[in-house]
Amino acid sequence: MRVGIPREVKDGEFRVALTPAGAGSLECEVVVEPGAGEAAGFADEDYVARGAKLGAAWECELVVKVKELQEPEYRRPRRGQTVFGFQHFAPHPGLLDAALASGATFIAFETVGQSGGSLPILAPMSAIAGRLAVQAGAWCLQKQNGGSGVLLPGLEGMAAGRVVIVGAGNVGSNALAVARGMGAEVSVFARTGKRFPALRKRFPGVTFQTGRPIITEADLVIGAVLTPGEMSPQLVSRDMLRRMRRGSALVDVGIDQGGIAETSRPTSHSDPVYIEEGVVHYCVPNMPSACARTASFALEAAVLPFVRMLVRDRMSMDLVTGVQVRAGKLTHEKLARDTGRPYSPL
Repeated sequence: MRVGIPREVKDGEFRVALTPAGAGSLECEVVVEPGAGEAAGFADEDYVARGAKLGAAWECELVVKVKELQEPEYRRPRRGQTVFGFQHFAPHPGLLDAALASGATFIAFETVGQSGGSLPILAPMSAIAGRLAVQAGAWCLQKQNGGSGVLLPGLEGMAAGRVVIVGAGNVGSNALAVARGMGAEVSVFARTGKRFPALRKRFPGVTFQTGRPIITEADLVIGAVLTPGEMSPQLVSRDMLRRMRRGSALVDVGIDQGGIAETSRPTSHSDPVYIEEGVVHYCVPNMPSACARTASFALEAAVLPFVRMLVRDRMSMDLVTGVQVRAGKLTHEKLARDTGRPYSPL
């Protein structure tokens, strides 16, 4: 089997799925598209020095990439090929149509391990996105970006900014760590309180509540709800945002699965924000790419064991839960339900 590492074409996507060291550790031929690792600091020469070849990555039997297919890539996959990466089919009907038409197998990083709840590949990217969300939100609050001019840490004798985090999982807990470390006043809302006891021990003074979020007084709202393989639940209505102070900010981390706010729509690193209902929206679907080098190392550490399995033609239960499309059929039950497509069990 040959493994291909293509160059990412999504706007602002600077990560690479495998570093030169990771590529060199595989016991098979690895073909790297020229420039694939350049934006993360990995030169073509570094891959060649580790035994990889430069060439047409899409001609390989296994393609390992970071982000979902972009329109120029829709015709690249072919029958009998496996594409291993983030897929995010649910919000993009055209993308799903292209995947089904290709006849290829698509294994989604975001649902690998879903049956056991570990999500080993998604977890490090969620952690990075959660930490970046507070930084992005603080930037959105600056006046030059349309924000209210609130400094989240506050100042001696001055009140700190108020942050509402919607979700208490991996994204939410990492956002909480940064927001509290910064000195902001933080409230966390979640559908259930099962994670609250552990978080209360780590973060005394934080308010934890279940149910629909209360955001009227928030300076920054962070959407941190994730349901792997499914559309994000809409928990923030337009009317709720309208009641916030003008210049407040929303960072919707789950935008790659549709986002939690009625007003959310995908943006990009080159054009990250827009203002709606007086609220600055930051809805970049590939946030970890802003820290591409760190994110590439973290992604590789999670991905490499599964790539080795695929090279040896082995499938673990974790990998099976990642298979969303195979030979023109949709094989992920929740994705089929959300998209109204027929479901074909593996």
